[in-house]
Amino acid sequence: MIAILVSAGLSLLVTLFGTPLFIRFLVRREYGQFIRQDGPTAHFTKRGTPTMGGVVIILATMIGYFASHLLIGPGPSISGLLLLFLIVGLGVIGFLDDFIKISRQRSLGLNPAGKLIGQAGVGIAFAYLATQFPNANNRTPASLNISFLRDSNITLAHWGIGIGIVLFIIWANFLITAWSNAVNLTDGLDGLATGASIFVFTAYTIISMWQLNQNCQYLTNPTGACYEVRDPWDLAIVAAALVGACFGFLWWNGSPAQIFMGDTGSLALGGAVAGFSIFTHTQFLAVLIGGLFVIEVISDVIQIGFFKMTRKRVFRMAPLHHHFELKGWGEVTIVIRFWMVAGLFVALGVGLFYGEWVSIS
Repeated sequence: MIAILVSAGLSLLVTLFGTPLFIRFLVRREYGQFIRQDGPTAHFTKRGTPTMGGVVIILATMIGYFASHLLIGPGPSISGLLLLFLIVGLGVIGFLDDFIKISRQRSLGLNPAGKLIGQAGVGIAFAYLATQFPNANNRTPASLNISFLRDSNITLAHWGIGIGIVLFIIWANFLITAWSNAVNLTDGLDGLATGASIFVFTAYTIISMWQLNQNCQYLTNPTGACYEVRDPWDLAIVAAALVGACFGFLWWNGSPAQIFMGDTGSLALGGAVAGFSIFTHTQFLAVLIGGLFVIEVISDVIQIGFFKMTRKRVFRMAPLHHHFELKGWGEVTIVIRFWMVAGLFVALGVGLFYGEWVSIS
């Protein structure tokens, strides 16, 4: 428990006191956000606001994680290191996207194909490595099974281990791409994605700690209610580091934002959600825990699909938070209410997770 608190506390301090230093650096270099001309007119005042704040979030998460292990011990696990690899890898893709936007003064960075190729490269490496490195109990960081609240009987290895790994890599890449883009779409108002991410990673801190206390590897008489998760303690440390990093960053990212996380942060945080869903065996439960992100994606899909079929729009603008902006809601009002929605989804997800354990224990 102390290691988790140290991880969260240190990452919070890094973003709280390191972000203003990064803001000054970006201002000196004139690395400011470019605003779309077809977006809400209220956003034009945000032009030039420093972006790429995700660099600080990623750095703080790594400092919190490694310092916790250095001060408390034992050393990092392969699950924690792979999760950090996913976060940093997607953060690099987002950084390239942000840098192109800034350097070319346009709202488009990497072309869609380039971004997908980059995400796929990181995702394939992560997914393959996650099926390697069995521990003494022959558990790898990821399972080839499809999971909801825990591993189900539906396995991707039914077609043989080779094809099973291939299908798992495809499935994991779908999750990584979907979640990273979901958080990216949500990051459209000051503090919205940051605050929602705090709720989600708090949920995964709780879930990982619970899986540690009810882990089949450590119980004398394991039952069907225990969890077959490889490194739950280390996953809790990473989740806590992300909570602290986002919490400290929100001080500067809240309305009126002095810095945006950019694609650097949103892709990294979305990748982290996917990684946690895979490593904690909660791939479908994550849809409920990250319900706000899912709603934002669905609103965008509905808008695009309906417009292509009918040339009419369901929402005034997608994703959903822009619809309420154009209806006249204040930005702070939208953000607070969306945070409330995010909190309700997280409460339902954690409640369902606990309720399932109670029902079978």
